[in-house]
Amino acid sequence: MTQRQLMAIARQPAYVVITLIQPVIWLFLFGSLFRKVVELPGFTASGTYLDYLVPGVVVMSAVSSTMWAGMGTLEEIERGTLNRFLVTPVSRAALMNANVVQQGITTAAQSALIVLIGRLGGAHYPGGVPGLLVLVAASVLLGTVFGACSNALGMLVRQRESIIGVNTFLLLPLTFLSSAFMAPALMPSWMRHAASANPVNWALVASRSAMTADPDWARVLGRGGALLALAAAAVWLSTRTFRAYQKAV
Repeated sequence: MTQRQLMAIARQPAYVVITLIQPVIWLFLFGSLFRKVVELPGFTASGTYLDYLVPGVVVMSAVSSTMWAGMGTLEEIERGTLNRFLVTPVSRAALMNANVVQQGITTAAQSALIVLIGRLGGAHYPGGVPGLLVLVAASVLLGTVFGACSNALGMLVRQRESIIGVNTFLLLPLTFLSSAFMAPALMPSWMRHAASANPVNWALVASRSAMTADPDWARVLGRGGALLALAAAAVWLSTRTFRAYQKAV
């Protein structure tokens, strides 16, 4: 089922190129606009602002691309493809989550490209390959959370407009209630507390902790474990909503 999803992506390579345009704009537009932020008292991150920004762009790209997984599920329902698969012995979990796996693979490739573009732009990664692997893994786990939740939402509401409304409502608050663009020390107190409960910020904390010259592996394992548990719960939820749909067919 994942191969089927990947073949659809392979037939439209322009899609992958288009999905990289927005991250590149974020990377160099915000990187240039806020480059002097690192000079503010309290901005404790070392290096340039571009060094700080790369993980934020990787994580937010993972969120913005996987939040639309439910749209693909709705398209499968409207075409009748999903119902035809119900008469086959294929795993129901595979039917529901193949697009999540496909998006995880796409997210990993996209993350690697953003890291490369950032390096060409002058970003530095003191944590080396292990730190970058944690960044990619965290973005994939976060994408799994939002992709599976989007599938579950598609199963429940069965309307494109509802998915568009929910995604549009959530994307910017999730972005700015995290440390994607600003160090936590410079945030208002209420925003820091909100960020501590934001899965987007968990991915950023784990990634940046691993990417420093002296990684804090306790923070990496703590936030990474929380992301893994949340991803497992999201996949379970999406599978449960699919079973409810199956009974209603």
